Amino acid sequence: MEVKRVVFTVTNDLNYDQRMIRICNSMIEAGYNVLLVGREKKNSKPLIKQSFEQYRMKLLFEKGKLFYIEYNLRLFFFLLVHYFDLVCGIDLDSIIPCVWIGKLKRKPFLYDAHELFTETPEVERRPIIKNFWLKVEKYAVKRVSRGICVSEGLANYFNNKYGKDFRIIRNFPTKADLKIELKSQKIILYQGTLNEGRGLETLIQAMKFVDSKLVLAGEGDLSNQLRSLVKELNLENKVEFKGFISPSDLKLLTRLSYIGINLLEARSKNYYHSLANKFFDYTEAGIPSLNMNFPEYKKLNTEFEVAILVDSLEEEKISNSLNILLNNEQFYLRLKQNCLVAREKWNWEIEKEKLILAFKEIS
Repeated sequence: MEVKRVVFTVTNDLNYDQRMIRICNSMIEAGYNVLLVGREKKNSKPLIKQSFEQYRMKLLFEKGKLFYIEYNLRLFFFLLVHYFDLVCGIDLDSIIPCVWIGKLKRKPFLYDAHELFTETPEVERRPIIKNFWLKVEKYAVKRVSRGICVSEGLANYFNNKYGKDFRIIRNFPTKADLKIELKSQKIILYQGTLNEGRGLETLIQAMKFVDSKLVLAGEGDLSNQLRSLVKELNLENKVEFKGFISPSDLKLLTRLSYIGINLLEARSKNYYHSLANKFFDYTEAGIPSLNMNFPEYKKLNTEFEVAILVDSLEEEKISNSLNILLNNEQFYLRLKQNCLVAREKWNWEIEKEKLILAFKEIS
């Protein structure tokens, strides 16, 4: 049987994208030949060896309009001269070369929407930029051979706006043996990019009233601003910045933590309909979490109560919720036990079958 070659395209550094690592490994297991294409930044660490091929483009520009123009041009010519049977663009910022070269070569092209790109805070607040990406979205979504996304909210958005059905492939983590780690400290963990709209400023403010330690694992546009805020509030003994860490180290850190954090601003439609990796990563590690009372999280928390949900990003609400988890042992243990039950159902071993089927149907 002929082995099909599939190319996935992203705009990020490949080492830290856990969803793409899961997807690519699953496609390898299903008998595909896989290449994941991304970019190499000035501060990128050497590629972590994987079961699939990886390629990072070195670009002159690292952000802004010139970055997107350069990346998409480079990706266009890369796909033009490389063979593939299927190509899958991850999020809107890498989809156009996939559509054009897919059409040119008469190969199936897929769109995997990890977020509602046109409604991210960085795009939503800039009308001209948002209008441009909305045109890209309309052009691409109407033409793709198959669409997949991470939540029901996103699937409904694409169906209602463009009449396009998107398969839902949720961000479940790979199930692993859970060893109960000895926790000498009740660490509060936030994992992910340090960008606006994620309630990080309010979370740090709330730590003034919480007797525990907050660890931030990741970097982003707010990295320097958040570090300055911690110094200003004299919270250096309560807030630690870990920076980027490898997926394997992050998994261990999560299991050593006591509470997981996933806070988002309601004004962003992207965040409102999101279903973040970290929500499931916390559950898989057996730790209760603090999340927003948004539709996807509310539905999941009704199925298995694994978290406290807050309605808004208010300093008092966040600190009170954290203190309940830290000090009400009976309540915490109930949520923890629910995590252990939920992880048996919310895992990648089950979800990946939907992914493989979505590709097999068009390949």
